[in-house]
Amino acid sequence: MLIVGCGDVGLRVAHALPARVRVVALTSSPQRLPILRALGITPLLADLDVPATLQRLAGLCQRVIHLAPPPAQGWGDPRTLALTRVLRRRSKPDVMVYGSTSGVYGDCQGEVVDETRAPGADSPRAQRRLDAENALRFLGRSDGVRASILRIPGIYAVDRADGTPRARLLKGTPVLQTADDVYTNHIQADDLARACLAALWRGKPQRIYNVNDDTRLKMGDYFDLAADLYGLPRPPRVPRSTARDQLPLLLLSFMSESRRMDNTRLKQELRLRLRYPTAGDGLRGMAGAVAIAAIRSNAIRP
Repeated sequence: MLIVGCGDVGLRVAHALPARVRVVALTSSPQRLPILRALGITPLLADLDVPATLQRLAGLCQRVIHLAPPPAQGWGDPRTLALTRVLRRRSKPDVMVYGSTSGVYGDCQGEVVDETRAPGADSPRAQRRLDAENALRFLGRSDGVRASILRIPGIYAVDRADGTPRARLLKGTPVLQTADDVYTNHIQADDLARACLAALWRGKPQRIYNVNDDTRLKMGDYFDLAADLYGLPRPPRVPRSTARDQLPLLLLSFMSESRRMDNTRLKQELRLRLRYPTAGDGLRGMAGAVAIAAIRSNAIRP
């Protein structure tokens, strides 16, 4: 199996695989080669931004999980286009899974969103992901590859870089007041890795899956919940009219979209039983892990 974009989630996927599966990971960083080898993964040095380096991927693996992000600029994803072009040569993969973003739906004004809803990508970031989705679905339709598209919201985990709300709570970063607040969606990182594997084995051809838990919380309520569990002050609430002066642009962009994602397909078609069915379940486990880490840190201080 080939993992393209073997970062945090890709490593979780590799760890969850049976030992008999040979895992090949594409990386553009020579520094990651010994790290991947130490984890029992065969590294392949190549760069999605340099298509000529991808030739060894042709006919290499029967199954592909593509988790690499698009470039940071532009409206398209030339990386995914280059990948699909090389995979069409020689023997094509049987199955491909792509990790996209729920941002392709755009602002749904708090409505419940299932996979039949037409995309409303209204930002370059979301449009790049939609372009990648289209490239994968074209590969599936034209070459008989069973391609699954996973639309992923916010990912959290205590052992993931920036994977908890704790740092933001400690900074006292404001959230929107209730009248202006937006619905937000989440998935715990290990559940996301399991969803990737479920789609690999059970996904239907050219099928889209929302990969989120059962939580229906507004963003401010999510951070209030985390603050209570961590024993930290709740974040201040501000009106949208003043938020532009207090929040970074990227965070503001997330606060401009509101939707409640439906995960029925994930549970019925992929038959995935979430280990962390709500953000509360995941945050409670994370709060315990943070507390243990703090105790250990204090215990080793001179």
